[in-house]
Amino acid sequence: MLAIDVKHLTKQFKAQRNREGVKGALKDLFKREYNYITAVDEISFQIPKGEICGYIGENGAGKSTTIKMLTGILVPTSGEIHVNGFVPYKEREKFVRGIGVVFGQRSQLWWDIGVIESFQLLRKVYRVSEADYKKRLDELVQRLQLAELLNRPVRKLSLGQRMRCELAASLLHNPAIVFLDEPTIGLDIVVKTEIREFLKSMNQRYETTILLTTHDLQDIEALCSRVIMLDDGHIIYDGGLEELKNRWGKGKEIIFQFTSPCVLAELQQLTAGQQVSWTKENELTAKVWVPTEHANISEVLSRVVGVMPIIDIKIVETNTDDIVREIYKSGSAKGSVPQ
Repeated sequence: MLAIDVKHLTKQFKAQRNREGVKGALKDLFKREYNYITAVDEISFQIPKGEICGYIGENGAGKSTTIKMLTGILVPTSGEIHVNGFVPYKEREKFVRGIGVVFGQRSQLWWDIGVIESFQLLRKVYRVSEADYKKRLDELVQRLQLAELLNRPVRKLSLGQRMRCELAASLLHNPAIVFLDEPTIGLDIVVKTEIREFLKSMNQRYETTILLTTHDLQDIEALCSRVIMLDDGHIIYDGGLEELKNRWGKGKEIIFQFTSPCVLAELQQLTAGQQVSWTKENELTAKVWVPTEHANISEVLSRVVGVMPIIDIKIVETNTDDIVREIYKSGSAKGSVPQ
């Protein structure tokens, strides 16, 4: 069953073009000229029920515009959208009962009243029964550690505390689909980890579909098995995160810690013919770069481990941030692995 079905979705914005100078300003008073900006251009994708999908792109790529169309805030210029079986902008009242939304830089909580009062107002908005509300609230308070925050005004919460309350607010009506737009922005690593763990457990327990947009690729790595990558309003990649790494990862780095001082020339001799690159960190530590296309990591390990006395070995993969940056430079994720 599909949670989200998008076909040839396009959104254009009409923006006034201002002419230069006094003459231009006078002309604009009587005859305005406009530019048409295409924020999302003919994109299509499907997300099955229960999937956690990362939706990533640089600023201005069209991520937030897509989310706003999927949640019914914006009307598409053309194309088709079905979310939870509804057309979001046409059947809004019924549609919103089945979705939850968290915008990291905006709040759905009332600033000057206690958190619990905001929750009670949202219960009425979503028409949740008292019994269901209490059951759901008790679970969310326990899982997100909100007990001490419920009677505080939202304005007196830290950013991390507010984001935990925002998550609870978006889940009070037990939505089938949750849209998360930068949910961990500005948070410290401890709070980020807590939120990621909560989202994973919620997905596993309730099969909640999650569409996550973020600039923090650690969120993507922690939560998503699939990534949709947007650039200039077009989808340039839609597939598994591991496949993306395998296709674009240029290689791996192996860090060796030896029991006695190592000699760089000896290490280079051991891996002769493997087209690897050695560097020495200190007397006991050296690292070797193993390019995926030109060397075999198993062969490199066997040649060194069989000869040199080693305390520890660490294998470091290409950073996901570096991979994504490389893809944006190329403008497409469909090509072959970079050489």
